[in-house]
Amino acid sequence: WGCYFEYISKWNKYADDENVMTITYEELKEHPVLSVKNIAAFFGFSPTEKELQIVVERSSFQSMKKNSQKTHGAFGNLLFRKGGVSDWKNLFNEDQNEKMDKAFEEHIGGTKLGRRLKYEVYCKA
Repeated sequence: WGCYFEYISKWNKYADDENVMTITYEELKEHPVLSVKNIAAFFGFSPTEKELQIVVERSSFQSMKKNSQKTHGAFGNLLFRKGGVSDWKNLFNEDQNEKMDKAFEEHIGGTKLGRRLKYEVYCKA
């Protein structure tokens, strides 16, 4: 699936592009309605409240997990585990967490996307 840090590094050069909108999973979880409104506005759509609610409901983690076998086949169970924020902290031991923090800082900590991710994932979690 590739290196997370390389992926973020490649996208960082587009962070200020007017045709690119960045949004984090944490933002989507914390403010789903506002996030969908912002995405719609980015694409020039003005959904009704009913349409907005349908999109929020159908794009919720629970809804996507329920349909994951149809949409993602055998990978569905791997991709849609719990849907929580910062659950990775429960998967890693203390040493692994420290290594991940260090790798994050070394690879993307000083980038625009890295700073945004750090704020969303570390500071708000």
